[in-house]
Amino acid sequence: MSHTVRAAVLEAMGLPAPYVQSRPLQIRAIELDDPGPGEVRVRVLAAGLCHSDLSVINGDRPRPLPMVIGHESAGEVLQLGPGVHDLAVGDRVAMVFMPSCGGCLPCQEGRPALCEPGAAANGAGTLLGGVRRMRLDGQPLNHHVGVSCFAEQCVVSRKSCVKIDAPLSPAETALFGCAVLTGVGAVINTARVQAGSSVAVLGLGGVGFSSLLAAVASGAREVVALDLSDDKLALARELGATATVNARDPDAAEQVRALTRGGVDYAFEMAGAIPALELAWKITRRGGSTVTAGLPNPDRRFQLPPVQLVAEERTLRGSYIGSAVPARDIPRYVDLYRRGKLPVDRLMGEQLALDDINRGLDRLATGQAMRDVVLFA
Repeated sequence: MSHTVRAAVLEAMGLPAPYVQSRPLQIRAIELDDPGPGEVRVRVLAAGLCHSDLSVINGDRPRPLPMVIGHESAGEVLQLGPGVHDLAVGDRVAMVFMPSCGGCLPCQEGRPALCEPGAAANGAGTLLGGVRRMRLDGQPLNHHVGVSCFAEQCVVSRKSCVKIDAPLSPAETALFGCAVLTGVGAVINTARVQAGSSVAVLGLGGVGFSSLLAAVASGAREVVALDLSDDKLALARELGATATVNARDPDAAEQVRALTRGGVDYAFEMAGAIPALELAWKITRRGGSTVTAGLPNPDRRFQLPPVQLVAEERTLRGSYIGSAVPARDIPRYVDLYRRGKLPVDRLMGEQLALDDINRGLDRLATGQAMRDVVLFA
């Protein structure tokens, strides 16, 4: 059986901004199949707009087209596929953009964010089982990292869902599927920031702000926030940053080194831009760690001075989905939020209708947006 739903379809990458005029995402009526074995059909309640969505739309992260975009979302289970026994119709879930098979070597090592079949399926535009469950005018549509949540409903692998028992709103829940999972996880799982250390966060989107909140919650004695927006820097001070620096200043690196007596123990690059990564490297002290969760165009390169890496015992690390174990981490982060330790509700921006999604992309591309969310009736 199939179901007709409205969805935002990307048919061509690289259309110019402003997106409200070029309209890269077209709202179309698509056909959605019933879930297959190990899959669930979900009513989407809220979907966050993330820079990773924009990176597909502008061509920085090439994906197979046509595709239904969107990867950060909250929903309600509508239908269970064969073999799914640990969810029930009506359960609320957060959806995660890296399904984990549980059997490959990274999964067996406790690193599901690096699942090999999951990465292959995401690159191919399929669900974890290698199938596509959407069609437009009879032709298959590709899935965006196994989620495709800019739609009224979606079919996803059970491995892409985490059940949410806490009484959160859909807009709140959606943030935990990407922004919070990635940003908080980079601090807690990847870098393992120690209490009393010094931290810098570059790029104050949803992920960067989540990292800032995690650094504060971890007991960092100094938290320096860097961004191009003075308004976001002002919010960073409200949320616990001990100092702020506008990354556009030509002496930004010198300012941070002066504030922190030579640099920070941990610098987190969350902007997805090579200049931001270069700045993060410059402000990391001797013996410190530079962590990046940004996803610039694959053709971009970062020049790493090996002599610094060795003589200063520096570390450069990547962090994907916050090195998360989603079924473990999302409930933990939700609990921290409910206890007031991670006030991620302060990161939410505008609430949009699906028909306004291209306007949301413009807000995202200009850097003015916080975490705008598409709400579904």
